[in-house]
Amino acid sequence: MSRPVRAARPVPRTYWVAGTAVLLALLFAAAATVAAANGSGSAGSGTPAATAPRTPGLHSPDAGFARDMAVHHQQAVEMSFIVRDRTQDEAVRSLAYDIANTQANQRGMMLGWLDLWGLPKVVAGEPPMSWMAASDGHGGHAGHGAAKPGALMPGMATKEELEQLGAASGRDAEVLFLQLMTDHHKGGVTMAEGCAQQCETPVERALAQGMVDAQRSELTLMADMLKQRGAAPRG
Repeated sequence: MSRPVRAARPVPRTYWVAGTAVLLALLFAAAATVAAANGSGSAGSGTPAATAPRTPGLHSPDAGFARDMAVHHQQAVEMSFIVRDRTQDEAVRSLAYDIANTQANQRGMMLGWLDLWGLPKVVAGEPPMSWMAASDGHGGHAGHGAAKPGALMPGMATKEELEQLGAASGRDAEVLFLQLMTDHHKGGVTMAEGCAQQCETPVERALAQGMVDAQRSELTLMADMLKQRGAAPRG
């Protein structure tokens, strides 16, 4: 999706790269959502019902990614709104707005797909990221590591870290936000890469790849912003 541009402030090239990748994914996603809503193989279409796209299963990578990434995105939106109230720095506030706006829209799309597929948004007893387990053949979460204690999924902040962000202000809030969001994006990139490789729904794979490209670009931007503040990513 397109990013808001303030006339008085030049837009960094990294914003254009990230925005273009997400915009392409969103355009593909919008087209697929309309197609799914209209249905395929309907009466009078001349297309046999047997050729209709297969609806993802309850525990498929397509459904699992949509459920888990919706939760992952929600925390990014939350952190972005917190930091916008804790600093007056224009660069950090602009980045926070971009992240909140982009990820809230992507989250809505993924939840909408679950509705179209007739699948629940929460599955009782399903461990987070279990849809990635099939990729290593051993029941583990291949390639993305384990979530830190107190965090639901890799990259996500703990309750205590969110409280620290809410209590910080000025430079301290900016640095903590950039560090937390860097961790968050790293976890999100690995999840999105998993869907880009495993999901069977073309539009979802396109969205996932758009997330990878956009968040990698933002990781570069945040590393630069941390350096400007005399700090660095954690770990």
